[in-house]
Amino acid sequence: MKNIIEFTTKNILEGFGLYLEEFNELTALAPEFFKNRQWTAMQANHKKRLRLYKDFIAKCRVKIIQEIGEFKNKSTFWLEVKQHFSMIISNRKDKELAETFYNSIIRKTFADLAVDDSLMYVHEGYNTCDLHPNKNLYHTYPSAWGLQKIIRQIMDDFDFGVKYFNKEEDIQLLVRAVREVILTRYEPTKDTVTQVLKSVFYRNKAAYLIGRTRVGGKWMPFIIPFLHNENGIYVDTMIFDPRVMAHMFSFSRSYFMVETDIPSQMVSFLNAVISHKQIHELYNAIGFNKHGKTEFYRDFLIHLENSQDQFEIAEGIKGMVMTVFTLPSYNIVFKLIKDHFEPPKDMTRQQVKDKYKLVSLHDRVGRMADTHEFEYFSIPLDRVSPTLMQELKNTVNSLLIFTEKTLIIKHLYTERKMIPLNLYLESCDLEDAKLAVEEYGNSILQLAQANIFPGDMMTKNFGVTRQKRVIFYDYDEIEFLTDMNFRWKPQAETYEQIYAPTPWYNIAKNDVFPEDFKRFMIGRVDVKPYFLSYHEELFNPDYWSQIQESIRKGELLHAFPYPKEIRFRPEQPA
Repeated sequence: MKNIIEFTTKNILEGFGLYLEEFNELTALAPEFFKNRQWTAMQANHKKRLRLYKDFIAKCRVKIIQEIGEFKNKSTFWLEVKQHFSMIISNRKDKELAETFYNSIIRKTFADLAVDDSLMYVHEGYNTCDLHPNKNLYHTYPSAWGLQKIIRQIMDDFDFGVKYFNKEEDIQLLVRAVREVILTRYEPTKDTVTQVLKSVFYRNKAAYLIGRTRVGGKWMPFIIPFLHNENGIYVDTMIFDPRVMAHMFSFSRSYFMVETDIPSQMVSFLNAVISHKQIHELYNAIGFNKHGKTEFYRDFLIHLENSQDQFEIAEGIKGMVMTVFTLPSYNIVFKLIKDHFEPPKDMTRQQVKDKYKLVSLHDRVGRMADTHEFEYFSIPLDRVSPTLMQELKNTVNSLLIFTEKTLIIKHLYTERKMIPLNLYLESCDLEDAKLAVEEYGNSILQLAQANIFPGDMMTKNFGVTRQKRVIFYDYDEIEFLTDMNFRWKPQAETYEQIYAPTPWYNIAKNDVFPEDFKRFMIGRVDVKPYFLSYHEELFNPDYWSQIQESIRKGELLHAFPYPKEIRFRPEQPA
């Protein structure tokens, strides 16, 4: 048995090493794609990196199962495997990621395994990572240099291999931004120092520098985005607002491509800079979303231990495809695919899963919520409200397993909790309603420019975040925009056509008539005229066709993760 244990741990660690090696190789391609403005290649590379984890888990699992045979469902075997694995990864600088890889292997190998603290790494992770020296993590710039020299040196230290559009102007714009935001509030001293991460964060068509300045007895974080135009790269703005930074690392944004030798060290720096984000969100943001899922689960368990409220049905109109519940004290919803769908829904559970997979691999452009997918998710039975329990039995009974004290759910998605837009519009004042319907239309159009057609665009399928952004979160009817056929409605010419009880013209499966959107998009009477006027292009089939044509030509949307009004040169396209 000792030989089998050593074989198993060796292969898990080997599989993890190969996964991480390819992950880093793909990440390292981002600077070259940015340099050469290869945006399509950048997106394809991002999707390839997202698929890696599952592929390496599958390969590793097959290899292990062939060898361990009857041991695969024996807890005593896996307990010894874990003990041996813990020993051989103890000195690794990425051991928390290795632990998550191990968890994934055992979950896929040990049939129907609910989380077991003794067999899996449940409470270890980030909080048990060793501290490492930071000297290689960032560049340091002492205040004695003066502001001009510091900014010039930062610009010199980050050579993207491309000529600048106007480097001197960039330097002066950054100097002015620091003077206006920091030096009007704080006086630098000999202890003032600036640090900028050596690793550049790439996403979409932008590159970001992330740093902080120690001044006034605290750290002042900042982010500097770089973009391209036809004449070179340029600094687009300098961001100091923590809320804007938090949004840049939002659950509605795609993950960054950023090289890091010690993930926990990178997360620790980011946690000090972007304090609005939790640890699991930061792991997600730098591309380690599977470990982000592990850290989220740990956070969830800690919250369960320190709360007493019951899980209950989520607010809003009940969906036809998903049963959704929440814990009122926790900022997450849990989504389960129903056993049966009522007409007009005509799809299978696997088709719904495929839609969620599509979203996980696509650029979410700040308008689609990220999800984590769980199997055999456990919650205490005494924390499930009677109303929710009845709803679960009525709608998702095939997904439920009951033990004496636990409800185990075979499959679910977790997603950030938001206020459903339809409920928000029922209670907010007119000014907030106007902003919300602007955001609603912007969300639909930005998704369209990213080649996503939401399908069901009812307001109940969109949520409002704490920053009052509108995010789409119901994916069962999404399609690629380029697969749709946008049409003007034919004009009736005869009495029979005018009064026909059903459309008298042929309608194909993917035909869409934007003129009809006016009927259902906004129901609130005092804000609907404003919405129809503000977003009149939504109802024009030709406008949708123009977006399709741009996508087919390879023109990709750059979704600015910060307000356009803070850009240094707002006239510059991305």
